[in-house]
Amino acid sequence: MPEFSFDALRRHPDVEADNLFAADASDRLILDEALGALEAEAKAARAAKAAASAKTGGPGRVVVIGDSYGALTLGAAAVLDLRGIRVHQDSRAGELALAENARRASDRDLGDRFENLPLGPELLTGARVVLMQLPRSLAELDELAHAIAAWADPEVVVYAGGRLKHMTPAMNEVLERSFGRVTATLARQKSRVLVASEPHPHAEPVAMRREFHAEPAPGLWVCATGGAFAGTKIDIGTRFLLEHLGEMRPDARTAVDLGCGTGVLSAYLARARPELTVFATDQSAAAVESARATMAANDVENVDVVRDDALSTFDDGGADLVLLNPPFHQGSTVHAGIALKLFQAAGRVLAPGGELWTVFNSHLSYRAALQRAVGETRQVARNAKFTVMVSTKR
Repeated sequence: MPEFSFDALRRHPDVEADNLFAADASDRLILDEALGALEAEAKAARAAKAAASAKTGGPGRVVVIGDSYGALTLGAAAVLDLRGIRVHQDSRAGELALAENARRASDRDLGDRFENLPLGPELLTGARVVLMQLPRSLAELDELAHAIAAWADPEVVVYAGGRLKHMTPAMNEVLERSFGRVTATLARQKSRVLVASEPHPHAEPVAMRREFHAEPAPGLWVCATGGAFAGTKIDIGTRFLLEHLGEMRPDARTAVDLGCGTGVLSAYLARARPELTVFATDQSAAAVESARATMAANDVENVDVVRDDALSTFDDGGADLVLLNPPFHQGSTVHAGIALKLFQAAGRVLAPGGELWTVFNSHLSYRAALQRAVGETRQVARNAKFTVMVSTKR
């Protein structure tokens, strides 16, 4: 493949650290394996432009899914001069990083070469080449595969790559539910690409899943897309935090569920305290779609679900209460950076005297970080695995 500077890519505004990278060997391998198909699309696009004697303004036939920070999108755009690339990234931080990397990628701004779109017909209709980073979740992979098979061109070819340590034979089986032909490339630099083609002619998108939980009372319908953390389950950390809803800032008028996932905390809080205005926010598109469905399924009206990276669109000092069950990993890497980023965000948006209620694995010892980011922090509860703490904005 022609030269492209993957090393120049950055993760910002996502967490950056020496052991966290904006691109890896699987990005390079996906582009290499798809090079012939991408060159054909670039040639077809040039021919169409010449025939029209004008710049074509419609979408191209190349789609990128799960591009962490822009390596796939910008590699294809810069090397092959592709335009009209349609991109779906679950992470809002990933979208922002792609935009920043596009401005830095070369001596020209590549920001006009692609468009970010939600998973759906607008993203996939007419697609002939799909470049994809394999998700860790088989449910998410199944959802993506069904969507591609349902909406893309019948001649579509999918190049789905990942690191060998995260790939399983079950991924092939999932792709075979939607495609008649699935093959695997040779491994290189501990990475491999699965190539899927011949989509099943009657494939349909996967429906939103939902499950009713009788406990905690009064019960809740939890809705989830394939990419939502914990799916339709209620994780045990969230259950532990729910035990303390009645203790949380009784005079609060505005609350934020930071990293809301499927919206379980928001829904329980909003139903228990209808006088509250609750903002459920997550950077994951899958989480936001799921949380909105959870609110609708439970007739919860005092929750506004917002896709946002670490409260970047929220005003300083505007919240009385923040709830947080933070992730402890960045992608596949265990890393405290994302939790620290969220603590700082909570500290910024809390009003003086406002409270941050956090639940986390006890071995993580976040007390000092919470005190720095927010203020005085005390332990509320602890069990065999989790700790609940409340921090008061100084």
